[in-house]
Amino acid sequence: MRTFRSHRLLAACLLVFALGACGKNDDPQAGTANGEAGELLPAPQGASGGVTGMPTQPGPGQVGPPNAAIVEAPMLDENGNPILPATPEDGSLPVADDGTPLVEDGTAVPGEPTPQDAVAVVRDYYAAINARSYARAYALWSDGGRASGQSPQQFADGFADTTGVSVEILPPGRVDAAAGSRYLEVPVALTASQRDGSQRKYVGAYVLRRAVVDGATPEQHAWRIGSADLREVKP
Repeated sequence: MRTFRSHRLLAACLLVFALGACGKNDDPQAGTANGEAGELLPAPQGASGGVTGMPTQPGPGQVGPPNAAIVEAPMLDENGNPILPATPEDGSLPVADDGTPLVEDGTAVPGEPTPQDAVAVVRDYYAAINARSYARAYALWSDGGRASGQSPQQFADGFADTTGVSVEILPPGRVDAAAGSRYLEVPVALTASQRDGSQRKYVGAYVLRRAVVDGATPEQHAWRIGSADLREVKP
């Protein structure tokens, strides 16, 4: 009888031991809690990028240059012709891209000074200087020559040591509009020959002006030199 009880006790102990061993594998974290090596699930990978959270590679979407701006179509009249800007409040007429005045149908105004007329004024100015006709050159300045800032005699004396001037006239700029006036810049490059045989070179531009208001005289209506910005080019 004693031997049978011993066998039953031994079988019970073995069963308890087996159940305890199975319980260890039920919790994968138990091994690490006790300092033993355990096999954990891999940790999720974070998104790549800088500390600001911006991705290091561009995301989907437009990667090329943006579409060109849509050019607004001009307004047309009932006949399909472009509608010109309204006449300014100062009574002047609209102008073309090159500054030529236009009438309502878009054609050039007959007799109105053009940018090429302004270029001709600069050309005539130096032709008069080379001909020693200083009074005529002086008169090509606005306000009867007073825009030069000199008297007629002071103007003539300024060319006392000059034997001749060669000028290269470059393409003029666009006509600028102001209240009652128009302005145009004409770039130039000059070479002035001196009596001692030397030459002096200048670059710069003339700004020509004309009036566009009602009641202006023919002289005021024409292109005249309003100012000059010429700088000597040192060799």
